[in-house]
Amino acid sequence: MTENHKPGAGRPRAEQLPLAFSHQTATGREDLLVAAPLHAAVSIVDEWPRWPSPVVILVGPQGSGKSHLASIWKNTSGAVEIKPQSGGDAARAAESGPVLFEDADRDGFDDTELFHVINTVRENGTSLLITTREWPAAWPVTLPDLRSRLKAATVVEIGEPDEDLLGQVLMKLFADRQLYMDDKLVSYIVARMERSLNTAQTIVERLDRLGLSRGARISRAMAAEVLTELGSDVDED
Repeated sequence: MTENHKPGAGRPRAEQLPLAFSHQTATGREDLLVAAPLHAAVSIVDEWPRWPSPVVILVGPQGSGKSHLASIWKNTSGAVEIKPQSGGDAARAAESGPVLFEDADRDGFDDTELFHVINTVRENGTSLLITTREWPAAWPVTLPDLRSRLKAATVVEIGEPDEDLLGQVLMKLFADRQLYMDDKLVSYIVARMERSLNTAQTIVERLDRLGLSRGARISRAMAAEVLTELGSDVDED
């Protein structure tokens, strides 16, 4: 057992966390940190069903917390996940309740089917939440009517996580693994890592495995090793 691990210590209550992680981490709305990069997106999720328009589009980089927010909204609204592809039943699913379409820019969609989904949502008074890394104006939409519908949607952008948020996330992820890290080490990692919540999870997972495999306390040298493996420019002060 390494010195970082403290057996018997209870896992601290998650004060609020912006991303759903896999290692015994709370992922509900009460575990969501309402930091500046997420404030507008959290507000729009909290305001459902009193949305300014029936279609809301969450835009943000990979690892910004879109999927966790979408999961919260799905659980709250009872939404059904859809993939608007030709010949599918996405529009039919939108007749009876809220629907969720994730990664629109990555997975792609059929213009006509998405147009029908939006029309169905509007006609039946339901809701559609779309997540994407790119703004809708950059999507390869060729159907004029769909482009018009997308312009009428409420678009909310999620910014990159700032250093304060990344530091809190790292401390939370380490604590979930019964690892209690020095603030200076966390600050060292934050200053050199990619600004991504997914990267934060990867760093913690790799450091935990590295420390256990070597039977040693997680150190700055280990952190530098992991950061270098992930492509970060690690400078020694």
